This record gives sequence, C-alpha cells and structure tokens, in this order.
Amino acid sequence: MKPLAILLLIAAYFIILLIIGWITGRKANSEGFFIGNRRSPWIVVAIGMIGASLSGVTFISVPGWVVDSQFSYLQMVFGYLAGYIVIAEILLPLYYRLKLTSIYTYLDQRYGQHS
Repeated sequence: MKPLAILLLIAAYFIILLIIGWITGRKANSEGFFIGNRRSPWIVVAIGMIGASLSGVTFISVPGWVVDSQFSYLQMVFGYLAGYIVIAEILLPLYYRLKLTSIYTYLDQRYGQHS
C-alpha cells in the first residue's frame, strides 16, 4: 500500500470511531460509564472496567516485551489478576452500597475535599 492510502485509512478509522463515540455518548455521563446508571449488576460493571483498562497499545507492545523480558511479563499479569479480584470483590460492591461513582467520591466523603 502507498503511504497516502495508509494515512487515509487511519484517518477514516478515527473519523468512524469519533462518529460512533458521538452517537453512543450523547446521553452518557460518568454515572453511566462507571456504574451503568445503577441498572447493571456489579459483575457486569467489573468486566467493563477490565475491558476499559486494556488498550490497543497493550496488544501491540506486549508481545515484543514478552520476547525481550523472557516471559517476566507473566508475573505482572498475575498481579493484574489479583488487583482485578480485589476490585471486583471488595471495591465495586462497596461503591454500589455507598452509591459512589469513583474512588474520588469515596475519598471526598471519607476524608474531605482536600484528600
């Protein structure tokens, strides 16, 4: 492919992403993003948060890093797994019980605005 065709393809991809984001996000707010407007079960929100934490960069850069680090990346994956379990089992049920939308609202309620 010619460089101009590649650039046009990338530009078209980003334009399509922006249009989809605009259409689907017109009525969205932080409560809808973080807790599904309080209509989604917490496990669905937990899976969504994990999906939001992964990015295209992860899928592009990690294979090269694994080759260079001789699979020490696996230790980090186990750390992520442990962290996700803590979030899903402790933090998200706490957020639902206290009707919070993020850790920042919890810190504000618990320790005040300066925290």
